[in-house]
Amino acid sequence: MTQRTTDIDGVDMVVLPAVRDLGDGFNVRRALPSIHRRMVGPFIFFDQMGPTAFHGGDGLDVRPHPHIGLATITYLLEGEILHRDSVGSVQAIRPGEVNWMTAGSGIVHSERTSPDVRASGGPLFGLQTWVALPVADEETAPSFVHHKAHEIPKTEGDGAALSLIIGSLDGLKSPVKTFSDTVYADIALADGARYQLRVEHVERAIYVVTGEVEVVDQNGGFAAGEFVIFKPGAEIVLRAKGGARLMLVGGEPLPEKRNIYWNFVSSSAERIAQAKDDWRHQRFAKVPDESEFIPLPE
Repeated sequence: MTQRTTDIDGVDMVVLPAVRDLGDGFNVRRALPSIHRRMVGPFIFFDQMGPTAFHGGDGLDVRPHPHIGLATITYLLEGEILHRDSVGSVQAIRPGEVNWMTAGSGIVHSERTSPDVRASGGPLFGLQTWVALPVADEETAPSFVHHKAHEIPKTEGDGAALSLIIGSLDGLKSPVKTFSDTVYADIALADGARYQLRVEHVERAIYVVTGEVEVVDQNGGFAAGEFVIFKPGAEIVLRAKGGARLMLVGGEPLPEKRNIYWNFVSSSAERIAQAKDDWRHQRFAKVPDESEFIPLPE
């Protein structure tokens, strides 16, 4: 994972996520955490999954694994994933829908391709993000909520379309309950369309999913696969070159440092050590009807 320099005013850094092949051509790009920046607002993890196309009989199989101290957000652009977890949730997620899973004191989940989709094959393309929970909520009871695409607020005009996944932005408010100031939006721009990045949240970044954007009245822009972190207080107007799709993330930074190991996040290093021991000895709750699991990395 590297970064590149830019002379564009208002930009703190541009992170270039490394591409990891998880097998069978299924690639993941990880923008957070990086050696250059661990968090943006409460976001501590940002992965692009795919795009890929599974042949009939193939699919995604992320075996049961644990989390503490965070909430996961699964958002798909193409395809379908079946979510199962240790609080008993069984939920298919499709493009435009939002899965919010609060790990809190501890949850275990799997992400797989359902048997019906696996039989026919098909595309998979999406984003997996985590937000760290405030210290007062790190040990909250685990839970899961799902919101259909029609529940997610949207606005459209002048070639720009925005879906507000989490938080508040541009006069919209998402129904997804959060624990701290958080913003997460899906922005699609037609060729030449503009989007003004306002100062509504302290920390903000965009991830360019597809296409390319330039900065109005400045020289330079950002291409697909780049994670662009802006300086607090900077107002920037982006313009698409040939059409683009962006994910906007950010919010109020948490005051305390976060420790992260594998799938565990906590303000306490001792709590991370306890979670590691609990998973090693299988003390976490199980995902019903699943016997597989991902071992603790050593």
